[in-house]
Amino acid sequence: MLAVGNGGDLKIGVPPVSGATVKATILAHGKHDKVRIFKMRRRKHYQKHRGHRQQYTELQIGAIAG
Repeated sequence: MLAVGNGGDLKIGVPPVSGATVKATILAHGKHDKVRIFKMRRRKHYQKHRGHRQQYTELQIGAIAG
């Protein structure tokens, strides 16, 4: 973490704040919907099909303590 605090008692770390903790729970992990990539050059008989599915992890931040 780069900064922890509220209002006037803000602690800034370079880069992490020593002793700061974050409690998080994993809600979901999987892949997003497929993104279809299609390239084509007209009149050249060139077509290219590709696909990509990005992986993700959904987190819920419970508490940030500094």
